[in-house]
Amino acid sequence: MSDTILERCETKGLRMTGQRRIIASVLEESDDHPDVEALYERSSAQDDGISLATVYRTVKLFEEAGILDRVEFGDGRARYEDAERDHHDHLIDLTTGEVIEFVDPDIEALQEKIAAKFGYTLKGHRLELYGVRRKF
Repeated sequence: MSDTILERCETKGLRMTGQRRIIASVLEESDDHPDVEALYERSSAQDDGISLATVYRTVKLFEEAGILDRVEFGDGRARYEDAERDHHDHLIDLTTGEVIEFVDPDIEALQEKIAAKFGYTLKGHRLELYGVRRKF
């Protein structure tokens, strides 16, 4: 990924108000998968004039423009991540809600093998694993 969320918004011709710029910056700096409420908290800390409705509208706009991906981890909350992040899969801790990003070459190879077995060329995938930490 060579450019920022803000740069991609501008390239796509989105009108970038000051509040949208703050939301884009907050998304860029996020190393987790924030939901709208978390984005609102972080953005309104920088500009208390940002409303929850503004965050909802901005996230929807960014998602429709292909800048954000919406992910759901079974907890009823839509979360967001940069659509141009490097490929990764997710392991979700059902006890804490922690989301671990990982890449496993064996899983990647197996998915390619399965697609080929059925006569397909794999163009993408999304893998989410759900679990609880084992007690040792």
